[in-house]
Amino acid sequence: MQFFRYKNNLYPLIAILSSLIILVFGLVMAKRIECSYFLLAVLVWLILFGCYKQILKVMPMFIIFGGIFSLIAYFSSGKNMYSALAMMNRFGAVFLALVPGMKIQAVSMTRNLVQLHTPRSITLGMLITLSFAPVLRAEIKRVREAMKTRGAGRSLSPKFFYRGFLIPLVTRLVDISDTLALSIETRGFTLGKTKFTVYKREIINFIDVMYLLGFIAAIVLEVVL
Repeated sequence: MQFFRYKNNLYPLIAILSSLIILVFGLVMAKRIECSYFLLAVLVWLILFGCYKQILKVMPMFIIFGGIFSLIAYFSSGKNMYSALAMMNRFGAVFLALVPGMKIQAVSMTRNLVQLHTPRSITLGMLITLSFAPVLRAEIKRVREAMKTRGAGRSLSPKFFYRGFLIPLVTRLVDISDTLALSIETRGFTLGKTKFTVYKREIINFIDVMYLLGFIAAIVLEVVL
């Protein structure tokens, strides 16, 4: 088991490619029972490669939404089990496709794109976009904790939502955007054609190749058998 585990993140482009494989193949083959076997094999494969934490994060959402829509499909189709299974397969493909991407760090993805000489506007925009979600989550937590400290009540209460939650959050995000712009400028980021050096390169190793070949083998077996 330890041999298959990633001590570092997945190679970014291979992780994105595996997400596309899971999503496309899962949606195309959703009406076949073999798709369920494919998704179970993908689940095991991702666990072997150290993605179990990401799987635990998406599993509750899959169970809730997949279960609800599968029941809807079951009763709306005259209690047809295959319709419910097809709906469950679709949600399984969507949520499993999120797992490899959750394994990628924003910096690693940016390095990978820079190595491929992607335009700086794209790499810089992707770095900011991928880094925004954790910042937003942290700021929401801080504002809610500040509200509790001041006895402002719950953030979802109509009485306190606007002045106690929304305005402080927007103000903090504006301050962060100003700091980010200044940080980018002081670190020498430019959108023009300037020379640059990647000090830590993203390299494909044997485990990355084996990870991708596992998905290809699963698809071949499903199609042939």
